[in-house]
This record gives sequence, C-alpha cells and structure tokens, in this order.
Amino acid sequence: MKNIATALVKAQKAFGPALKTATNPHFRSRYADLSACVEAVMDALNNNGIYLLQKNYDCTDGVMVETVFVHESGEMLETGIVHFPAVKHDPQGYASALTYARRYSLMAACGIAPEDDDGNAASKKPASKANDKAMTDHLAAIDATSNSEELTEAFQAAFEACNGDQAWQAKVMAAKKSRVERAKKEKANG
Repeated sequence: MKNIATALVKAQKAFGPALKTATNPHFRSRYADLSACVEAVMDALNNNGIYLLQKNYDCTDGVMVETVFVHESGEMLETGIVHFPAVKHDPQGYASALTYARRYSLMAACGIAPEDDDGNAASKKPASKANDKAMTDHLAAIDATSNSEELTEAFQAAFEACNGDQAWQAKVMAAKKSRVERAKKEKANG
C-alpha cells in the first residue's frame, strides 16, 4: 500500500472543491453534480498515477457502489460499498440512485465536500479592481507553469485567492485544465 498511499496524499493536495453548478428545480437549490465531483479530483488522481474506478453491485431495492483507486504500481484501495435505495423501482429511479450513490461514494472516498455557498457568501469580501488584477496575475501564473509541481502550487494559490468567489473559482479550474491539456499536447509533439 506504500505506492498508492503516497500517491493519494499527493493527489489530495491538488483536489479542488466540488462546485455547486447544478440546480435542483424541486427545491430551488444548487448542488455539486457527479461531473463537478469528478472534475474536482480526476486530474489530481491521474497526475499521480491513480485510476478511479466505481464498481456497482447487484441489489434488489436500490444500488450499491464502491469507489476503488487503482495505482499504476498495481496496488488498489477499495473504499467500501455504499447502499442507496431507489425511491422508484423503474429505470429512471435506479439511474437516479446510481448517480447519487456514485457522487457521495466519490466525495467520501476523496474527503471532499460540496462548496458551502452560505458560508462563502457570508465571508466573501466585496469585489474590487485589486482582486480582479490579483486574480488575473494568478491565472497568468498557472499558464506559465512548466511542470506539475509548479501547476499544483499555482493552482492552490489562485484558488485560495478566490475568497469563495465561484466565478473566479471556475476560471481558475478552467485555467488549470487548459494548462494540463497544453502540456499533454506539448509532450505528444516532442
């Protein structure tokens, strides 16, 4: 377990928050959907040689899911099976329970939580030109990185500087993703 444990610690340092970008029309609330949760951790896991696997198991009254981390060394870490009942026993009910189970299993396994909108709104500083200038500088720093360690440091500094502003957080995550994609192209082109 030495290789996967070390890799998971490094990956967790680079996890972003699960941004609440989806809206639940029934409760008029925002939430972090499955794709936001995956996006918060996938690059960090993959950059540290970890494959994310979510296994599902047969269950008559709902779904059972287990998040598993597979390291490139061959080591695996199984995080335990979670059970979520299906409210409706039709394809849509089971699909909804599966999505819900995958999302919460992943968040629990990675130790991430959806961003707290209420807490961030209460503590957020008023926007100013100085903050915008600082954030522009942070985005430039992300773009100028030359290796994954520099990228991780620049991303963390930029994300911290957002002070809970979701618009800037989204821009910072997009800048990181763009830099990773550019690095892959540069590597492929030699």
